[in-house]
Amino acid sequence: MTDELRRDVKRRLLNKEFHCEKELTLSLISGKWKISIIYYLSESKSLRFSDLQRLFPKITHKVLSAQLRELEEDGIVHREVFPEVPPRVQYSLTETGKSLLPIIHMMYEWGKANIGTYSTSSKS
Repeated sequence: MTDELRRDVKRRLLNKEFHCEKELTLSLISGKWKISIIYYLSESKSLRFSDLQRLFPKITHKVLSAQLRELEEDGIVHREVFPEVPPRVQYSLTETGKSLLPIIHMMYEWGKANIGTYSTSSKS
């Protein structure tokens, strides 16, 4: 999410300016990698940053950090830092994050059922 868009979402959250529940949900999970991050965190108790990087080889360090930071700010992901040298950081889903799983699973099922309609090989 761009910095400007993120600031607008945060302002709207603080001021309770969302006019529609769907708009709120979409604003919290929008971002190229957020849904996938949430999904993979649901499959594991917790993941380290390097684990997430391995799952998404095309994501840059900066983008992954930003997406995780936004998910943490929104209360979807919990970040735990262990006082070790070097510091170990693990990410896990909060209860709010876990509550998004039925939505994400339904999106997956819809995509699986309809991917043929939208694939480039089926277009004329």
